[in-house]
Amino acid sequence: MISRHVRHQAYKRILVKLSGEALLSSKAFGLEYAVLERVAEEIKSVVEVGAELAIVIGGGNIFRGIQSASGGMTRAHGDYMGMLATMINAMALQDAIEQIGLDTRLLSSIEMKEIAEPFIRRRAIRHLEKGRVVIFGGGTGNPYFTTDTAAALRALEIDADVFIKGTRVDGIYTADPEIHVEARYYETLHGDEAIRKGLRVMDMTAFTLCQESKLPIIVFDMHVTGSLLRILKGERVGTYVHWD
Repeated sequence: MISRHVRHQAYKRILVKLSGEALLSSKAFGLEYAVLERVAEEIKSVVEVGAELAIVIGGGNIFRGIQSASGGMTRAHGDYMGMLATMINAMALQDAIEQIGLDTRLLSSIEMKEIAEPFIRRRAIRHLEKGRVVIFGGGTGNPYFTTDTAAALRALEIDADVFIKGTRVDGIYTADPEIHVEARYYETLHGDEAIRKGLRVMDMTAFTLCQESKLPIIVFDMHVTGSLLRILKGERVGTYVHWD
């Protein structure tokens, strides 16, 4: 039985954005179920203490529309294929979460009534209020927008307290730490400074949506066990982007 009692939480309703690459481990392509299981356990840990949790997941481990477009494919066509890739990941994560006893709902911005509910804002909020993990698939349903933008949009639509972005690194740096060993880590960062310095927090459309609504952003390493629960409790994990 999942307890719905809220215990010492800094955030009540959170949206977690996962990149498709976050589902990879030793593989260079596709899905690794052991990673899905670890992610599912992290999700369970926050649901058990009463958090309302929504998830947006990318599809870059399967297909990237913008990269395919640069190789000659029509951008819109490639983006629609990328949206289908997000649905594959969303279904895989849904299965992993349900196998450990949580109730989920998969909502798609593209009609796929055999496997997902259509995205309806009020329905999504109601699912969250009932303690269900809500997974948003299909991006925004429109080409030319990334899943970062879809995540920021959904976070605002469901009135999330915070936008949490899980990546393969432990926060935001002055440069890509996987390439530049001298890159400096930010523990906290004002959003305006991130824009001014051109830091790659997320795409600019997503970042602007968060800026306009003063929605805080946390960027952290999803693969460090216990990190999501620590964030929920208000501990400093990853980089905290604020607008104060």
